[in-house]
Amino acid sequence: MESMGAFLKNRRDRVTPDDVGLRTYGTSRRVPGLRREELAQLAGVSAGYYTRLEQGLAESASEQVLDALARVLRLDDVESAHLHNLARRTGRSRLVEPPAETPDARVLALLAAIDEATPAVILGRRGDILDWNRAGHALFGQDADFDAPRDPDRRPSVVRGFFLDPEARDFHHNWAELAEIHVGYLRLTAGRYPTDARLAALLGEIMMGSDAFAELFAAGHVRDCTTAPMHLQHPRAGALSVTYQVWLQPDNPDHRLELYTPNDPGSANALRELLDARPGGR
Repeated sequence: MESMGAFLKNRRDRVTPDDVGLRTYGTSRRVPGLRREELAQLAGVSAGYYTRLEQGLAESASEQVLDALARVLRLDDVESAHLHNLARRTGRSRLVEPPAETPDARVLALLAAIDEATPAVILGRRGDILDWNRAGHALFGQDADFDAPRDPDRRPSVVRGFFLDPEARDFHHNWAELAEIHVGYLRLTAGRYPTDARLAALLGEIMMGSDAFAELFAAGHVRDCTTAPMHLQHPRAGALSVTYQVWLQPDNPDHRLELYTPNDPGSANALRELLDARPGGR
């Protein structure tokens, strides 16, 4: 899992002196971004203390220090939240096996209330499909039984399939755009749950199996996952474009109810024909 020091260095390398109004007077520089001393001065902390933070030697950092570092490093709200999450980790933290995820009854009730013509799925913190409606299964679950999400050992993994299934790039025409979102959200989740053994195993598995994932993860991007277009080439419905929208539940923000709405009349027709072609129709 990522450390706070690694994240700080990654972001420090991206901020130039010009970005923060520092004059260098033409002197040669051996670092791509800010020096440790420069960042410490701008954040109002000692260079020695900041160095210990980056090297993982300091016990903790206050909220005020983290906010100051986030300001100098020009972090957005999501990246700043990730920094705070990483700061709560301790070197003594051990990976633990978490219990199987169970969708809340209220989320299941909301899924049941959604029109079957609108594809919808419930995703867990690691990108496992915890449940879906018939339309969601028709759109994304052609290789999985409808009841598979209800068995923790058989749940389809969206991120595993996205990076390890050789057909994923053909299915997702905007694969590169969606890949950045997947990786950024997994990094954000890993910061929230640094002791999740299943998440660590998933990251390791995909890292070993996908050079593209490893490269994106090394870039250090952090992203939330709220809405984006998906341009698909469905094996039965053909080309169609939808936008996913995430509904978060305040009591359980890790479980996302995602709805997929067509972006144009042609996609709406293709989706309707796909649903009509299901066994028993709608």
